[in-house]
Amino acid sequence: MYPLFYGHKQCRILPQQVLKITQGATVNEERREVEKRSEDVVSQMEALVTRVAELEARLATQGAQPATESATKSSKTQVNKDDLLLGEPDDISEEVLSWASRTALLPRLATLCFLMVIALALRTVTDNQLINTLAGSALGMGYAAALILAGWYLYRSTSPLAPVFAACGALLMATIVVETHMRFLSLPLVPAYITLIATGIAMTVISYQFKAFLPVSVGTLGMCLAGAAIDYPHPYFPYLSMILWTANLLGFYAASLKRCSWLRWTVLIVTLLMLQLWGFGLGAALSRQQQPAPGLAPLWFLPVLGIFVASYLAISVLGIVRSGSDRVSRFDFSLPTVIATWSFAVAHHVVGAQGGNLMILGWTAIVVAALHAALAWWLAGREIPGKPGTNALVAGGAVLLLLGLPKALGQPLFALPLLAAAALGLALTSRTWSSGGVRFTSYLLQVAATGILALFVLSGPPDSNLFAVIVAAAMQAAIAIVHYRWCRTNAPPADSEFFGHIDRRDLGAAALLMAALVSGFFLLRSGVYLSLRGAPGDLANSFRCSQSIIINLAAIGLMLLALIQRNKELRNLAILVTVVGAIRVFLYDMFGTHGVPLVLSVFSFGLAAAVESIMLGRWQHQTTHTGRAEQPAAQQAQEPEDAEAV
Repeated sequence: MYPLFYGHKQCRILPQQVLKITQGATVNEERREVEKRSEDVVSQMEALVTRVAELEARLATQGAQPATESATKSSKTQVNKDDLLLGEPDDISEEVLSWASRTALLPRLATLCFLMVIALALRTVTDNQLINTLAGSALGMGYAAALILAGWYLYRSTSPLAPVFAACGALLMATIVVETHMRFLSLPLVPAYITLIATGIAMTVISYQFKAFLPVSVGTLGMCLAGAAIDYPHPYFPYLSMILWTANLLGFYAASLKRCSWLRWTVLIVTLLMLQLWGFGLGAALSRQQQPAPGLAPLWFLPVLGIFVASYLAISVLGIVRSGSDRVSRFDFSLPTVIATWSFAVAHHVVGAQGGNLMILGWTAIVVAALHAALAWWLAGREIPGKPGTNALVAGGAVLLLLGLPKALGQPLFALPLLAAAALGLALTSRTWSSGGVRFTSYLLQVAATGILALFVLSGPPDSNLFAVIVAAAMQAAIAIVHYRWCRTNAPPADSEFFGHIDRRDLGAAALLMAALVSGFFLLRSGVYLSLRGAPGDLANSFRCSQSIIINLAAIGLMLLALIQRNKELRNLAILVTVVGAIRVFLYDMFGTHGVPLVLSVFSFGLAAAVESIMLGRWQHQTTHTGRAEQPAAQQAQEPEDAEAV
């Protein structure tokens, strides 16, 4: 107490007071003053002690945290400065090391190297003829099989090295089989294919048991590529087809474990290329009336092709059903159309080369198209909004119908009205199914039928099948107009992916009107040629200019109809037809015709330009007048919204 007492500033007076007492001051007064000041010092010291205790308590509970935070900030600042100096942030390196440890990267790389060392050692022993080739091949395949078995065992124990053993075993087996058969000639063809198939199936079993994607993908890809490499480019195609067919089935199973479009597309491309090579080689030999090579197996081609078509159709349907209400994969959606186009083309090449009956091929395509339609109808019966996947089968059937119907009837012109009617039927069905994809397919089928008509008419002389062209073009134009009018009175489904995101205004329906105009042009073209055959003069010159006159008159008619109906679509189409007429008159007729037909051709275009100029001026005048008349009403309609916004 005394050190604190004498250290206080008020206690400095005490020695002076003592001195005064000793010098004769009044003892009682000094005593009272000393006692009073002593009480003040004691109270102040007690308050000071209490304040110090409170500060110590606060420092004990809160004072350590700011110190820790400041120390942490200083350490982080120092680390950041060090990282900037080194140029390599610590968190990135830690993340990379963490990823490497999670994936067991280094142990897997080390295991892969050791497995390759053993395989290369066996190869070196065989190449140096320390053991014979057959024994070396058997030893290598046994080593690969042991790796696959070890991979299966490691998958059971959930070892991170299991994928390394399984993948190395499958790839090593495929490599040894190809090299043993083609280089050492010690493995026959049938055992080689059987070994590849067994390897693929074994890897699929591992994937099925442990729900792992890597084994089936490596096994399928290795089996497919190794099978295609054996005896390339002259394999025995029936045996190769077994490999490819199995690979496609395993690829379908792999898609159930994980979406693997790259694997399925790779297997599909390899399959189509190999079968295409088979078809081209067989067709080339048959067209030259040569005996096909034994590996081409002419009697096996069409049955094998039929098996693949049926298998791919089943794969697509099962994939669509497996998707349920989810989005159908691009592979399953595109497969029917791709296979329909490819299979008919290669079958037509082979059947035509051997002089077969193309009409039977056409009817076969129609039967398969009917099967597509039946499956599409079955898929549409599911209670799923939008009928996902239905258009995949409809598109494939439409392609087969488009390619097979002209061959089945023996005359393309007879098939065109039926194709146009089928397109209209698809449009009506799309409304029942609420499918925008089926509606768009109907557009494509209608345009394709018109394209076939144009190719047939323009590829032959003008006088070939005039009456048939007139009838077919008239029916096709009428059906296309009905198709167009129906589409303009029935909007596409609101929830359609195509019409909801790509063609929101249904501009694709204008292609139907253009198809009707093209069919009508060929109708009038054939009629004019029929009427000019008995007229005097140069028939070719007159017929050439008459086509330009038809185009220009069609532009006038379209513009007049557009003005009456106030239809911008017809107006724009009329302008497009006028441009076509100008190109034909000034770049085609002007340098290739002469005389009165040329005068009439130029006059028809001038008339079309003048009439359209007047009509477009009237159109603009009516638009301006209508806009002024409707402006107050529009303003009135907007006033409540503006007021509400304010």
